[in-house]
Amino acid sequence: MATEEGIITKTGSDTAWAKTIKGSSCEACSSKDSCSEMQSGKEMIVEAYNPIGAKTGDKVVLSFATTSLLKAMFMLYVFPIICMIAGAFTGHHLALKYNYNDSFLSAIFAFLLFFLAIFVIRLRSEKLAKKNAYKPKIIRIVTKNKEN
Repeated sequence: MATEEGIITKTGSDTAWAKTIKGSSCEACSSKDSCSEMQSGKEMIVEAYNPIGAKTGDKVVLSFATTSLLKAMFMLYVFPIICMIAGAFTGHHLALKYNYNDSFLSAIFAFLLFFLAIFVIRLRSEKLAKKNAYKPKIIRIVTKNKEN
């Protein structure tokens, strides 16, 4: 489980937005060069599930379940490649069966299944974004804001 500290800037019904400073977990991330958050500067605002009722100004510890992260990374990076390979094999076998150009049909089916995978990811990501398991979670209040 990855953890970071942040300060709550805004709260909602069961979520809160925390300003975090990119720390060691961002530096060790393999996607840091392509991450838009890493490009924008040292601070970032993160929407997090707030089961403990942290208030604006509280310093909190945020965590993100690595299993959720691994599932999301699999779906984003591995699933389209698997679909593309399956499409190429399907196109190859159909070309042999119906006496079509092997390369052409393999490429057509590979890209067809690749774009189908992107469509599935897009639909699935909208549903996953609403689940608290795929959001950071506030696990502890380090210091309370004195004005609360």
